Amino acid sequence: MKVLIIEDEYPAAERLEKLIRKLDARIEIVGVLDSVASAKQWFAAGQTVALILSDIQLSDGLSFEIFEAFPAHSPIIFTTSYDEFAIKAFRVKSIDYLLKPIKLPELAAAIQKYEALKLEFSPLAYAKKVESLLDSLEMSRRPHKTRFLVKNGEQLIPLSQDQVAYFYTANELACLVGRDGRQYLVDYTLEELEALVDPNQFFRLNRQFIAQVTAIQKIHTYFNGKLKVDLRPETPQEVLVSREKAPAFKAWLDR
Repeated sequence: MKVLIIEDEYPAAERLEKLIRKLDARIEIVGVLDSVASAKQWFAAGQTVALILSDIQLSDGLSFEIFEAFPAHSPIIFTTSYDEFAIKAFRVKSIDYLLKPIKLPELAAAIQKYEALKLEFSPLAYAKKVESLLDSLEMSRRPHKTRFLVKNGEQLIPLSQDQVAYFYTANELACLVGRDGRQYLVDYTLEELEALVDPNQFFRLNRQFIAQVTAIQKIHTYFNGKLKVDLRPETPQEVLVSREKAPAFKAWLDR
């Protein structure tokens, strides 16, 4: 298997090379590129590899520029110092990522994922996945929504992000609940709101609730690994976080 590394930090590139060779001596590292410009030049020459391991932040720009200029027909494992909330689109699009400092078990798991996926997807399918990922990341780079214009009778009221306690759905309608307890209908679905609000301030607790960090009052352990969350203003129904989401939720609170 031929692998290309795109990494501008020499110690990180050297560590990655050592880990790859330790993992499987049969893997051939065909090159280590340290910039967007050098990678574009490499791809312009028509060279191809089975797998790309690429840092996100390079000395002369973001590596996404490379794959926008040369739609990749190879799967990409991104390496990054970004936290999981900034790059959750990677999981959604089934393209893996590794958080620095990279550890051997994590690299091994990523390679195994590549091996499994290459049996399932053609090169064209990989290209479509990368294109879809780039679209998602373009959306994620847009400024987060900081105000909501809500209707109160015949009036329109702008509410800042700090005035929002949480969003919830009821009868297929999305409602905004202010810190003062007042409720307003909003013209967004919860899925749209999740993409619009700042992930540092808001978390999707479950299918019904997205909460502002300041609205979370207490957290209780619940059966089967779930968490029960007390919100302020109070809610008439229990607000539960699933066992699967619980680790990410606790990490978000402990940032």
